[in-house]
Parts: sequence; structure tokens; C-alpha cells
Amino acid sequence: MANPAPYQHYTSLALARHEHGVLEIIMGASQSANKKLSTADHNMHRELSTIWTDIDRDPETRVAIIHGEGKGFSAGGDLGLVQDMADDFNVRTRVWREARDLVYGVINCSKPVVSAMHGPAVGAGLVAGLLADVSIAARNARIIDGHTRLGVAAGDHAAIVWPLLCGMAKAKYYLLLCEAVSGEEAERIGLVSLTVDEADLLPKAFEVAGRLAQGSQSAIRWTKYALNNWLRMAGPNFDTSLALEFMGFAGPDVREGIDSLRQRRAPGFDPRSPF
Repeated sequence: MANPAPYQHYTSLALARHEHGVLEIIMGASQSANKKLSTADHNMHRELSTIWTDIDRDPETRVAIIHGEGKGFSAGGDLGLVQDMADDFNVRTRVWREARDLVYGVINCSKPVVSAMHGPAVGAGLVAGLLADVSIAARNARIIDGHTRLGVAAGDHAAIVWPLLCGMAKAKYYLLLCEAVSGEEAERIGLVSLTVDEADLLPKAFEVAGRLAQGSQSAIRWTKYALNNWLRMAGPNFDTSLALEFMGFAGPDVREGIDSLRQRRAPGFDPRSPF
């Protein structure tokens, strides 16, 4: 089924309209290497950075739901994309702009966003998952910010929202050590809005989206705008973290990170740091 107007040009994201102005966004797994998990390759990353502006301008959409296809919410960055970022300055700067637009796009989209996370939730998909206005996770979801495992600083959404959601101590623990957070633990520490059994995940997301879609649109959108000023005030923190992340893509540690992931082994980073 073709994507509805004005989304026909999206190929990695599948979109469907539902009653009351609910727009469903599915991060497809078919373009990934294993066909089992949505992976942010060049095209998926670009589409995740532009979709929020299109939703904001779409008069038929009141609420957006985002979820993954297959065995999880999102599998993180495609290693081919990561390799290209390490090798090519032009790719690196392009993806830096996309990463910036993705974060600010979710924050500044006037329509409320609901995320439904199951299985692994990593990388660019996780940006939308945790910045969503209502984030819902399956109890057995595995939320992982994998930046330090790759050998780059935790940029993307991490510095702008994790300390606000779960506190600085928990944010540092999970981001520095690259520890997985279960859906159940994520709700306990305040990282997500709520958790449910995986079988109830999408029904709950659509229930929440329906309630938002049938509420006062001006009141809901203005409340989102006001609350997100907390995130806008953290904009300089985000900009710094993103710049440091992308500086890391030009360094040696990311190459060891890529090799270790491809070879399915623990990384052996050089203990000597230039910083």
C-alpha cells in the first residue's frame, strides 16, 4: 500500500492514516541486512530527520505514532553508514545536520508524538522513542544508547533528555557504561512514560493517540510547546554533545568500535586519550 499524501516520497518509513487524525509511522526492517530489525542506513536516517516537519505541516494529522517493524523498535545505525561517516567528511557533516534536525524536529513538531518500543531500541530510532511526548515500552524492551560502545560520545538525544527524565546519576551510569535498560526499569526510573506487556503495546499506543487526537488540539499542542521549553533550554548541551560525537567519528576509536561490532568481539580501545 502506498504512503498517503504528502508522504509518497518516503521509502524506509511506511505510513498509514487512522481515524481521528492518527498517523502511524513504521520504521521498516526490510531494508536492513538481516530483514529482522529496522536499521538506520543512509535513507532511513534522512527520512527520520525530515518526517517531523512534514507531520507538523500536515493538516490531516493530529497525532503521530512511531514504532518498529519486526523483532524490535530499532537496531541503531547501519555499519555501512557509520563507516562512511568515519571515512568521508561530507557524509559526516550531512549526517550531523540530519541528527540535529531529528532531535529538534521531534521537539518542535506541534503535533503530539507517541512511541511504542519493543525489543531492542537503539540509535536514531531511539531518539524519536524517548523524545516522544508519550513513550510506551514493552516490559521486555531493551533500551540501549550505544555510542560509547562504538567509540564516540553520547550525542543524539542523550544529553538533552536523559538527565531530565531519569536524573544525572542514572543518565551517567547508563550512558557512560552503555548499559541496557529494560522497559520495566525504564518506567521505574522515569525514562519512559509507561510500560505494558508486548501484546498490549500497539493497542495501548493507539488508545493514547486516540485520546490525544480527540482532545482540545490547541490546549494539547500549546502544553507540549510550553513543556518542551525545558528541552530547548538544554539546546546548548545537545549541540555540544552532538559536535563531540561527530568529532569522534573522525578519530581512531570509532574504527575499532566498527571492527569489533563486525567481528562480534569486545572492543580494544587505546587507553591513551588525547583529551
